[in-house]
Amino acid sequence: MKSFNLKGKQRENVGKKATKAVRKIQSVPCVIYGGSNNIHFTAAEGDLRKLIYTPEVFIVNLDIDGIEKQAVMKEIQFHPVSDRILHIDFLEVFDNKPVIVELPVKLTGLAQGVRAGGKLSLEMRKLRVKGIYTKFPENITIDVSDLALGKSIQVGAISVEHLEIMNSKNAVVAQVKLTRAARGAAATTEEEARKQKAE
Repeated sequence: MKSFNLKGKQRENVGKKATKAVRKIQSVPCVIYGGSNNIHFTAAEGDLRKLIYTPEVFIVNLDIDGIEKQAVMKEIQFHPVSDRILHIDFLEVFDNKPVIVELPVKLTGLAQGVRAGGKLSLEMRKLRVKGIYTKFPENITIDVSDLALGKSIQVGAISVEHLEIMNSKNAVVAQVKLTRAARGAAATTEEEARKQKAE
């Protein structure tokens, strides 16, 4: 998994007035928990963009006034109107304590069903996984080469070494949908097969 370096400043006051002042100077209130104590801090809004506005998931190397910690992002609050980042929760990670994160799904290969005229659809862009953070890959890669027309891949059919997938086992991750053209071709093939039998 990729890493992201982020500098923060500890907060002395965490009340509403102090929080408003933080946002006024283009900073974002944050908290890191999961370790021996919670730390409230701020990070520059501009520094957070590459961490947030991306499908990738990072291990965050935090430097809060010289205190260094590693964490994953757990929750982000956005303003309902302006979409500005209001608050971020970070979870401290350790190499002996499993955590749950969402990893992006990446499909590889040309599905049989696509060659037959179907359309490949990614139904779940991320999967929830549990494991030690040092074992997390950048993404969960799924080979769809053998996926036939009208067929799907469910969570239960996916396994990732060292990780436990937390999503429902019958949830559909990807499928090849029948298009009108594929349905027409299938109907024509069936009709031809019937004619040959009749002859």
